[in-house]
Amino acid sequence: MHRERGFTLIELVIVLGIILVIAAIAIPSVIGAKIKANETSAIAAIKTIETAQASYETTYPTLGYASSLAELGGPDSCKPAPENACLIDEVLTDGEKSGYVFTVVSNRPARGAATSYVVAAAPLNYNRTGARRFCATEKNLMRWDANTEGSTTPPTPEECAHFQPMR
Repeated sequence: MHRERGFTLIELVIVLGIILVIAAIAIPSVIGAKIKANETSAIAAIKTIETAQASYETTYPTLGYASSLAELGGPDSCKPAPENACLIDEVLTDGEKSGYVFTVVSNRPARGAATSYVVAAAPLNYNRTGARRFCATEKNLMRWDANTEGSTTPPTPEECAHFQPMR
C-alpha cells in the first residue's frame, strides 16, 4: 500500500497550538511597546507646545500665552497672526497625535495678557494607545499621573497641580 505525502490533522493542530502560544506571549509586549512609544511622543509634543507658548508670548506680548492649540498652530500654508501663529504642525493643532488627546488652557482675562497656561494630554484609548496622563505649565515643569481610573480626558489645571513631577 502506498501512503500519500502531507500533514496529518494532528500535526496541523500541534503547529497551530504552538503559534497561538507564541502569539499569546508576544502580543502583550508589542502593545506595551506601542503604549511606551505613544507616551514618549506625548511628552515630546508637550515640550513642543511649551516652546511654541514661549514664542507666542514673545511675539504677542499684549496677549501673553495662547489660550488654545488653534492659536499656536494653523494650516500648512499659514501666515502668522494671533489667531494662528503657525508655531506647531497641523496634526498637533487638531488636538490628537500618536494616540493622545491634547488641550491648552490659559488664564487670559477679558482684557490683558494671559500670564499662565496648562498644556495637558490624555490617552485616546486607555491601555491601548496610552495609560498615563501628562501636563505642564508655564514654569516648564512636566507632570504625570498613573491614571489608575482610566481617564481619557486631558487633566484640568487643578488636577495638574496634584500630578507627580517628572524627573
